[in-house]
Amino acid sequence: MKYTRFEKARIVGARALQISMGAPTLIKIPKGVISPIDIAMIELKEDAIPITVKRIEES
Repeated sequence: MKYTRFEKARIVGARALQISMGAPTLIKIPKGVISPIDIAMIELKEDAIPITVKRIEES
C-alpha cells in the first residue's frame, strides 16, 4: 500500500511513541541510531510496522 505523507507522519509518530515508552523494536537497530523517530522511520522503510490504515471512501 502506498501511504500519503500524512499517513506516514501519523504511523511514524505513533510507532515512535510506542518505542519511547519501551516497546520492543521490530528490526535490528543500526549502530548509532538512538532516536525513536529514526527507528520508526527505518521500520516503516523496511515495512515492519504492524499498523494498518483504514481509508474512508469519499462519495
